[in-house]
Amino acid sequence: EVVAQQYAELPSDHPPVVAASTLLVPGYVDDQEVAKLAELMASINPRIPYVLLAFYPTYVMTDLPTTPRRLAEACLRAARKAGLENVYLGNIHLLS
Repeated sequence: EVVAQQYAELPSDHPPVVAASTLLVPGYVDDQEVAKLAELMASINPRIPYVLLAFYPTYVMTDLPTTPRRLAEACLRAARKAGLENVYLGNIHLLS
């Protein structure tokens, strides 16, 4: 409620800055899930920045591999195909 109230008080020519990111955890997130998220975001505004982040196994999830490059690229294609214009891969040095 507090955040909504703060944005309600902004002039209409100053929309809030919105960005989204998804951690690409192998076995948990795939290109179909990313496509659904991207479709929702594109229906709101196709220019919303969307970063797909490579996963690195640490802490509790040490039994999982890093994000495969082919998964990251498939997710990138899916998000763009869904209509988002500003989609990027993050943590690309972690891709396997």
